[in-house]
Amino acid sequence: MKVTIELDFSRLVRWLLAAVLLLASVSKLANPQEFYASLVAYQLPLALPMVRLVAIVLPWLELLCGVLLLAGGTRQAAQAWTVVLFTSFVLATGQAWARGLNISCGCFHLDFLANPGLVKFLDSIPFAFFRAALLLVGAIYLFRQQPLRERGA
Repeated sequence: MKVTIELDFSRLVRWLLAAVLLLASVSKLANPQEFYASLVAYQLPLALPMVRLVAIVLPWLELLCGVLLLAGGTRQAAQAWTVVLFTSFVLATGQAWARGLNISCGCFHLDFLANPGLVKFLDSIPFAFFRAALLLVGAIYLFRQQPLRERGA
């Protein structure tokens, strides 16, 4: 019974992470210039050509990780990359928040929501930081569960 509950919780976490990554990647791929502008607004200590490279590669990496988390096969690699991605998101949003930057997180396009106040809150850096931190906890949990499943525990 315990193994079934753990596997079901792991599956739920995996699907949640995959959904977030897929939604974020599609949003960024649909508007690459807007995503690049969002990255520039973070004022990261990177040269603009590196920021441009991140703007090109990151959405595709999110898409790949999301698909692999759902598909299986090379799921362990996807889980490791998911930990790396969410760690990066926590660091990026954390430094922006600590520096008092009043910017959009650039993660999703939430314009479809009818409430502008809600959109502003969900797109804020503090909310993005806590969301990324929570998702990082889920990604670490999922990554740590992988060896247990491989041993048949």
